[in-house]
Amino acid sequence: MKTLRKLTASAVTLTVLLSIAACADMTTREKNTAIGAGVGAVAGSAVTGGSTVGTVGGAAVGGVIGNSVR
Repeated sequence: MKTLRKLTASAVTLTVLLSIAACADMTTREKNTAIGAGVGAVAGSAVTGGSTVGTVGGAAVGGVIGNSVR
């Protein structure tokens, strides 16, 4: 069980580091879109009790709102 936790922690850490590196060359609009999609996904999931449709819908709406923010 400890090996699985270490592997999971390593995978999460690697994913976060690669995600941060991928955002280096993004424009402000692209960053706002990504942030909006992330926040929308979390909010949609929370509102619908973890529903996949709610999560995807929240991400879509949040991405659109983030894209329109200047």
